[in-house]
Amino acid sequence: MSAGPALGRGGEFDRIRTIAAALGGQAPGLGDDCALLSGRADTLVVSTDASVEGVHFRFDWLSHEEVGWRAAAAALSDLAAEGAEPAGLLVAVTMPASSSEDALVALMRGVGEAGAAVAAPVLGGDLSAGPAWSATVTVLGWVATPVTRAGARPGDRLWVTGALGGARAALEAWRRGEAPADEARKVFARPEPRIAAGQWLAEHGARAMIDLSDGLGADAGHLAAASKVRLELALEQVPVNGSTVAEARHAGVSVQQFAAEGGEDYELLVTLPVAFGQEDALAFERATGLALTRIGSVRRGSGVHATLAGRAIALRGYDHFR
Repeated sequence: MSAGPALGRGGEFDRIRTIAAALGGQAPGLGDDCALLSGRADTLVVSTDASVEGVHFRFDWLSHEEVGWRAAAAALSDLAAEGAEPAGLLVAVTMPASSSEDALVALMRGVGEAGAAVAAPVLGGDLSAGPAWSATVTVLGWVATPVTRAGARPGDRLWVTGALGGARAALEAWRRGEAPADEARKVFARPEPRIAAGQWLAEHGARAMIDLSDGLGADAGHLAAASKVRLELALEQVPVNGSTVAEARHAGVSVQQFAAEGGEDYELLVTLPVAFGQEDALAFERATGLALTRIGSVRRGSGVHATLAGRAIALRGYDHFR
């Protein structure tokens, strides 16, 4: 059994030792100033994602362990959108000085479990006292040929993995002071970074890809801008999480618009050549256990044009500062 990281005295280092003991083999490199990764011929992919109490989560909605999982999964989702293989993650946690060590360990256990689900060990990080909880997760991965947002071409088709709207359904229920449906709560609390899906799509001709952290309405616009193309979305084709129907009714919008404007589903929006068809989508489902649904096309021009039953719909997305 490992003795854990060799560290000196101090409250911060006592906490690191406790975290290392809780994570075990999922955190082999804790204790040094830097994580060391062996060189490879592939491209190193790096992304950072911040999760802040009162902005991205509340403890009357989620446990500390769920907050840790969610913070790590959000960052790992960026690797999925590049088609990358995770190499590991680092997490910087800020916590009120009055918080218990058990709470910190629970949060880090959630981080470790999310990483373990996609073979991404915890490589290190930082701890600090602060006015509120936050977890900033940096992820690292490898990929032979990155799939960026900028590769979409006119004539490509637009596809999305999984189903949309579950995270928003949970959020809207909490905001009304009600408990969300179990399915919606799970999507919000334990999102699954689509690592295997991203790698499969990269290997089968994906031109451009983005994870739906800010919602289809916003992220389609990011992809269109990066690729200098126009995306045409047929909202009636958008796959909808089953928990969204009641919440869309409360919001007074169609369930498709509700789902398209909801953030934090962490599904993948991808453009693929016209030769990629329904048989390929079925092969994707067999390989990953996820649905892959065509929801639109790529055209010359700019921006996003969404319609529902032939009627133009102006989609909104999640704004981190609204």
